[in-house]
Amino acid sequence: MTDFLGSFWNLFPVTLAQSLLYAFVALGVMIPFRLLNFPDLSCEGTFPLGGCLCAALIAAKVPPPAAMLIAVAAGFAAGCATAAIHLRLRINTLLAGILVITILWSLDLRIMGKSNVPLFSLSNVFDTFWPRFTQNAVAQITFWLALCVGVVLFLHWLLRTELGLVVRAVGANDTMARANGVHVGRVLLFGVGAANAVVAFAGASVAQIQGYADVAMGFGMLIGGLAALIIGEAIVGRHTVLRQILAPFVGSVAYYQVISLGLAVGVHPSDLKMVTALFVLVTLGLPTFRRQAKTQQAEPRLRA
Repeated sequence: MTDFLGSFWNLFPVTLAQSLLYAFVALGVMIPFRLLNFPDLSCEGTFPLGGCLCAALIAAKVPPPAAMLIAVAAGFAAGCATAAIHLRLRINTLLAGILVITILWSLDLRIMGKSNVPLFSLSNVFDTFWPRFTQNAVAQITFWLALCVGVVLFLHWLLRTELGLVVRAVGANDTMARANGVHVGRVLLFGVGAANAVVAFAGASVAQIQGYADVAMGFGMLIGGLAALIIGEAIVGRHTVLRQILAPFVGSVAYYQVISLGLAVGVHPSDLKMVTALFVLVTLGLPTFRRQAKTQQAEPRLRA
């Protein structure tokens, strides 16, 4: 028991900082899924795009802040491409996301010229503002927590403005929104693009903090972000705008602490993806099981 608590406590600062950073991936999953009713898989491709492009630019001696801005812009463009494929070619949103992910895989390799780019000996945007940021867990927790709070407050304000109401209207009923003069296509382009820009920002940040970018660094991002979102919605709910915004951040913290507990009790790291996928599968299937159980209970009463 003492060894378990010690292992968990040693992992806690690292996983807390990691969870606050990966909360932006969960946010990028939440915006299309919940706000726009646009199931999107693109984050699996825009996360490594942000990391690979940022790393390649920094290795090419581009200033880290500029490299990060370019990576975020590329993520926005990739998200817009997914939405445009769906809108212009009438291709299912999930298939459009898969196509973009496939394209981005080759694009990442083309950008870097190889499968990974090391950044250990190069400066990054965080060390510019906070020396030795990547080696200081307290500094990372403080920075990401402040940024998360700022993003939550900003989104809470934005979604209560006229623009935010338009976005929510498109997600609630795009037919009614179109009948009221809303340009649904533009809203979807902007919303999906913004969501993937956030994911690319997370990818660029991870590449700089861990000291390298790899073409496969996005594997499992969608499942992790979806799991964090589902956990967050189970904890805080999604019945108000503020709760829906908080869900990915709260869920990410809870999700990565669960992972930390699993590692502390001895779960092999290679099994974590499988456990996460099974958890998401069970969680998504629970409403169906509950409806079936209620139907089976009601049948004898109807017969009587």
